[in-house]
Amino acid sequence: MLSPSSPITRIGRKAPPTTLRGSSANATPTSRSRCIRAGATSPRGAATAGRPAETLADPAERARARVELTVVSVLLDAGAGATWRYREAGTGAVLARSEGLAVASLEAYAAGAFSADPREPFRVDAERLAALGDDDLATLFQVTRDNPLAGLAGRRALLGRLGRVAQAEPAVFGAERARIGTLYDHLAGKARKGRLWADHVLETVLWVFAEIWPGRLTLGGANLGDVWRHDAVRADDASDRLVPFHKLSQWLTYSLIEPLEEAGVAVGGLDRLTGLAEYRNGGLLLDLGVVTPRDAGVLGASFPPDHPVIVEWRALTVALIDRLAPLVRARLGVGAESLPLVRLLEGGTWAAGRRLAAERRPGAAPPIRLASDGTVL
Repeated sequence: MLSPSSPITRIGRKAPPTTLRGSSANATPTSRSRCIRAGATSPRGAATAGRPAETLADPAERARARVELTVVSVLLDAGAGATWRYREAGTGAVLARSEGLAVASLEAYAAGAFSADPREPFRVDAERLAALGDDDLATLFQVTRDNPLAGLAGRRALLGRLGRVAQAEPAVFGAERARIGTLYDHLAGKARKGRLWADHVLETVLWVFAEIWPGRLTLGGANLGDVWRHDAVRADDASDRLVPFHKLSQWLTYSLIEPLEEAGVAVGGLDRLTGLAEYRNGGLLLDLGVVTPRDAGVLGASFPPDHPVIVEWRALTVALIDRLAPLVRARLGVGAESLPLVRLLEGGTWAAGRRLAAERRPGAAPPIRLASDGTVL
């Protein structure tokens, strides 16, 4: 990991804070459905959030619908930018950032925007994803010249690649009318005695979706996705200078737990995954002074995802959340089984990071800005 003498940031000698407002042993696990529920303010939205297909009689079909809504919503959940807003249809409530993206994806799904057949709206068909254009996505997300969404073209391209990958993987998504929701059947088929391990779910997500990510770094001919270089990370093998995050893939894995478990597939080993290398968790560490830039000019500036400032900030976020977790558990008097990392992220670091950002900066902007292409964080 990066050391306290790393070239860009300084790690404070004080321990990370153990009192996080909103942190509780009863915190719900982090997942995309939490953002949908948090953002959906209309009676219809609140009722629909996380359960877009309750009218479907078949439990397996409901699970497929929930899984594919989760996949699409997570893949669309990269930074929206500081100015984009979404007006919820039911109430006129104006939402921004992750909550706005969550409700926009929910309303698009509920309207059948991702289905190839208007008679079956609660589907995400590969054919439809592959045919989506920038204008289609702009309409769904209320994007205009005065309401720009960061990385719109990148998001649309990501969904298009997802559609093409699904069409090329009939063993996972079906040979006829490939559907994203059949990922549920693939995962459920891997369960042993009704149980999956979280790292096996992540393994499947990384394998199945490997080719949807923009071409960045490759190793042995494989697209590495959310992996970046940093000169402070050294190894004697092919991983030299490589720092893996897989934020959206891990976010998707965490988010798939709920629909899988509601369908009767238990998921264990949640602490086999890492914290999420994103700007709410990382912003908390900066705003509380646990991590400070050696150059104060970094704060408020914007950097691309491969810049050493962003890579180092994200790496420190993952490493320090691992150190924070046992401190919070000790303060609350609980063990890792009662408060796994997936719960700490939702009720602690993410919630506290969001609240601090709202208190300190207009629009709850992060302390360091990312020049997003719509596919990272």
